[in-house]
Amino acid sequence: MAAEGGFGAAGDREGELQRGAGGIGRTEIRSSTDANQKLKYISLAVLVVQNASLILSIRHVRTLPGDRFFATSAVVMAEILKGATCLLLIFLQKRGNMKHFVLFLYDSIVQQYMDTLKLAVPSLIYTLQNNLQYIAISNLPAATFQVTYQLKILTTAVFSVLMLKKSLSRLQWISLLLLFTGVALVQVEQAGGKQTAGDQNYIVGLAAVILSCLSSGFAGVYFEKILKGSAASVWLRNVQLGLFGTVLGLLGLWYNDGPAVAEQGFFFGYTPMVWTVILNQAFGGLLVAVVVKYADNILKGFATSFSIVVSTVASIYLFGFHLDLLFTVGALLVIGAVYMYSLPRAPTPARLVDEKEAFLPKQISKEKGS
Repeated sequence: MAAEGGFGAAGDREGELQRGAGGIGRTEIRSSTDANQKLKYISLAVLVVQNASLILSIRHVRTLPGDRFFATSAVVMAEILKGATCLLLIFLQKRGNMKHFVLFLYDSIVQQYMDTLKLAVPSLIYTLQNNLQYIAISNLPAATFQVTYQLKILTTAVFSVLMLKKSLSRLQWISLLLLFTGVALVQVEQAGGKQTAGDQNYIVGLAAVILSCLSSGFAGVYFEKILKGSAASVWLRNVQLGLFGTVLGLLGLWYNDGPAVAEQGFFFGYTPMVWTVILNQAFGGLLVAVVVKYADNILKGFATSFSIVVSTVASIYLFGFHLDLLFTVGALLVIGAVYMYSLPRAPTPARLVDEKEAFLPKQISKEKGS
């Protein structure tokens, strides 16, 4: 009896320990879930701030009176900073071993030169796109640019279907139609040129943003195709892009502003605000890539939509932007379309059957197949 009692007491203590361990496990899971939820909302805030602040800050520095910096030099500096950041990340991945770092870069960039040359095309397009963004924002109100620039979703979808053979859901096609309609309404409202003043040109701005959307869509899909066909990391690909981007950016600077830069200097017109714009542009893409790791695609779409609202409200107070009915309706359609496009696709009957069969025993699955 004493033995039985001892065994029972030991069993009770073991049970209590297991229950305690289970409680600790549940607490850890709960705290991990809470931390992930916080990271999601932080990600949302970061995406909204990054999306809205870049457009507003470029608009601000490009419309200030006084010396105006060269947009071509800003594009080059952004490429240099982005490339340097990716090099630092690769160096850290090699645990600070300079020999391994240099050998890795030599093998990946120089010896595999054909693989590197593939990045010349998207790099050229990205460089063009970055320059076009400065032209567009210099000639269009920030809110109008932000709404119109969402056409990149449409161009990316079209190029994805053509180049990657992707299929879009019915909801995504409807959202693209709403997106186009919304942007068209905004452009109808802007066509009178009421929102442009001084040396701003609505036609030039509109042409620049449309070309920027086309280049963004094609370059994004082309880059995705390269990434999927290779085991190279995103950081290495960004270094390769940065190499071509810097060279092409310098050629663009020489072609457009060569004599002026030679006379006034590369950093002419640079202020702390200009540096802020360059840093935002350089690290924005990398930051979003990291942030999206913690946020899902729906939150990303919501952040983009909310950033349009932030840009519009800020433009009213900062730049005297006038909000009327057509712009409001068009912007709401675009916001809704962006959010709809990011929603997860509903499972098709074929996918449901495949998922169901994945849980069936192998013998039953074989009998069903025979």
